[in-house]
Amino acid sequence: MSIQTVAVFCGSKDGLDPQFLMEATAFGNLLGSAGMSLVYGGGNKGLMGAVANGAMAAGVKVIGVIPELLIAWEHQHEGITELHIVSDMHVRKKMMYDLCDAALILPGGNGTLDELFEMLTWNTLKIHDKKIILLNCNGFYDHLIAHMRVMQAKGFLYENFEHRLMVATTAKEALALLQSF
Repeated sequence: MSIQTVAVFCGSKDGLDPQFLMEATAFGNLLGSAGMSLVYGGGNKGLMGAVANGAMAAGVKVIGVIPELLIAWEHQHEGITELHIVSDMHVRKKMMYDLCDAALILPGGNGTLDELFEMLTWNTLKIHDKKIILLNCNGFYDHLIAHMRVMQAKGFLYENFEHRLMVATTAKEALALLQSF
């Protein structure tokens, strides 16, 4: 089965490195060139807004899923194909997982890490088998990857996490990984 829809988890802020915003926009554009749809957090700010705007500029379907409590913070995107307003974060994550074939993790904060680790946990428990790609832009996730290797070396992971989590350093590499599945 080829990948048709990609969930992107990322920050609702730009971050301090301009490369983050550039890669988010580029990934949205690349999804369009590949004919893949986007599912994301529904906001119009930060990396979230950039990936959605990039995908919309490329002419693909963009589905946002935003909890009621985050509408004020993340400013729901009014220009996307579909916007689902849900009751809470748990419903948001579940809906995003259900709507996607694979996931990409861009730089972000606590919420992004929560989404990454829930995806990895569900994958390990065989709740789903969706491909997960970490876009390690400018080394943003270097320390996290190193810590996951420590967790593995110290016997706290059931398997090599690198079988479930692919790492790319650019949007172009991330798309190539998606297309290889």
